[in-house]
Amino acid sequence: MQEEEAKILLGFPPNSLPDPSQVKAAYRKKVWESHPDLFPDDQKLHAESMFKSISEAYSCLESGDVKGQHYSRSGGYSRVVKTGVPRTYAYAKRGNAWLIGAPFLLIVLGTIGLGGVKANRAYNMQKQTFPSHNPFLP
Repeated sequence: MQEEEAKILLGFPPNSLPDPSQVKAAYRKKVWESHPDLFPDDQKLHAESMFKSISEAYSCLESGDVKGQHYSRSGGYSRVVKTGVPRTYAYAKRGNAWLIGAPFLLIVLGTIGLGGVKANRAYNMQKQTFPSHNPFLP
């Protein structure tokens, strides 16, 4: 589909340069008007063909692909921006896992050890204070 045909089908003048947001808004409006489910059975075929042509026009204008040529509406070039985890964090996590895990392990083991010592001391103190006369209890 030619770019001029696509613009006319979506309701733009042939020589205009619509923004992507304008193209999207016009596409949504036209799709809503020509959706096949909104028409009676005798008009569904016409509505279906109109719906497909509107979708084709949108894909033509949105991709910016005219006769195999890629262009930018702003006149500049497009740049791909990488996203993800910064390299320093990825290398630190992979290479020095023990530097991160060792302090955590020491904290956990220390808490368990000190808690066990305190619990044992409290049990012995209670045993001395209140001795049990039951031979089955410790």
